[in-house]
Amino acid sequence: MKNRISALFKRLRREKRCGLIAYVTCGDPDRETTIRVVEELAAAGADAIELGVPFSDPIADGPVIQAAAQRALTAGTTIQDVLAIAGAVRDKVPLIAFSYLNPIMRYGVDRFAEEAAASGFDAALITDLPPESADMIRDALHFRGLGLIFLLAPTSSDVRIKLIDRASDGFVYYVSTTGVTGVRRDLDPALLSRLDEIRSRIKKPVAVGFGVSQPEHYEALRDHCDAVVVGSAIVRAIAEGGREGAAGRAGAVVRRILNA
Repeated sequence: MKNRISALFKRLRREKRCGLIAYVTCGDPDRETTIRVVEELAAAGADAIELGVPFSDPIADGPVIQAAAQRALTAGTTIQDVLAIAGAVRDKVPLIAFSYLNPIMRYGVDRFAEEAAASGFDAALITDLPPESADMIRDALHFRGLGLIFLLAPTSSDVRIKLIDRASDGFVYYVSTTGVTGVRRDLDPALLSRLDEIRSRIKKPVAVGFGVSQPEHYEALRDHCDAVVVGSAIVRAIAEGGREGAAGRAGAVVRRILNA
């Protein structure tokens, strides 16, 4: 899959640096603020952005992102709003649609793929979609030039590691620990050795998420993965002071981590 995501990881490897992918929940607190937040995250140095589709039952997310999704839904955010946000920021940074399966199925797989491509998305990451059940969605996305990214867990078997390496486009998203997303003070002590083992066994670049929130985390991980994913720390910063200054607070999180 040759798009901006693949090009990004090739560039990161040429530059011998660890990238940073930022996550935001679209529509929290509103569409216009999310657009400003994404623009500021890109200016702060984020290499790609995950635009989260708010969902009422986000089973993989911790309390920070759950609350953000609820605020966005209460404000009336829809997939069409997410697509509009992508269209407004498509020239700033590579974009990944981050969603659960249910909203996409309700919207219509082909409709979503068509409109996501037209809006400027490069790939989709559907957290509760296993590769064994992904043929229909993969075909719809690939037909429009979009990639499909899968999660790899610490508990994944050897067979599953190989399957996800083959199935994932652009990179593999490695979940740093079992459980849900959220800001954590310390990384799992076994994470670095697991990452080294995973990278020795798969061909795709590896991005690490779930709990990455501190400059010290980035410093520890940068030589063991191709990118880190920062979500809850950004979402929490956005929520801390309301609309006023939300973009600046979000950008400050990225700058603080990258200046480790």
